[in-house]
Amino acid sequence: MSTGNYADINGIKMYYEVHGEGKPLVLIHGGGSTIESNWAVVLPLLAKHYRVIAVELQNHGHSGQRQEPETFEQDADDVAALLKHLNISKAFIAGFSNGASTTMQIAIRHAEIVDKIIIIAGAYLREGLIPGFFDWMENASLDNMPMPIQEAFLKINPDRAALQHMHDKDADRMRNFKDWNDRDLQNIIAPALIINGDKDVILTEHALKMRNLIPNAELIVLPGVHGACVGEVCTAVPGRNQPEITVTLIKEFLDK
Repeated sequence: MSTGNYADINGIKMYYEVHGEGKPLVLIHGGGSTIESNWAVVLPLLAKHYRVIAVELQNHGHSGQRQEPETFEQDADDVAALLKHLNISKAFIAGFSNGASTTMQIAIRHAEIVDKIIIIAGAYLREGLIPGFFDWMENASLDNMPMPIQEAFLKINPDRAALQHMHDKDADRMRNFKDWNDRDLQNIIAPALIINGDKDVILTEHALKMRNLIPNAELIVLPGVHGACVGEVCTAVPGRNQPEITVTLIKEFLDK
């Protein structure tokens, strides 16, 4: 059973869904995504064990727009405010891609609300992404934005101007991304599970560097490209059971 709701969060209407029962587990999608396009495969599996709170961030999916530039810090503050709105004092936080960077910022900025974090294909340095990524971002447009991501957004909101707004905010955030300090990760006190694909947009060496910086962190490298481990809409392979394996690994980490 799922419930979709809106909450007034820091000046926007923020959309979230609640699935399942148990300890709270927040799911934070990647850039351009929606709950469905990012988490449709693994969410029902996780909801068998946890009270899953899946969010849609500013400018994405059902949630409201901001004119100000997107930042991972603002997204972190929005999620923290949503948990306060829901009277959740502490939660597991899991994020994919940009959502993984937001997850780290929650652990940095709002340590008191974090039980454990799961960083799926996240980065904190520009050098952590594959060579050429930021060159490609300079030419990012709707013409080269993956069509399944566009279709997922338009299924929720058929306004193409809103789609363009979301795209531009996401693209500008990545073009203007500034490296974080190593000490930001060294100050994360929550236990962390880092999951990366061996052919990911995030370099394996970068995932290992994060594992070595975060004091209580584990690293799992799985075969596959960006998002394959969670069955993200652009990289899901029908019949492949890797998302189920990922959920098993997440559950083992969260339950120990």
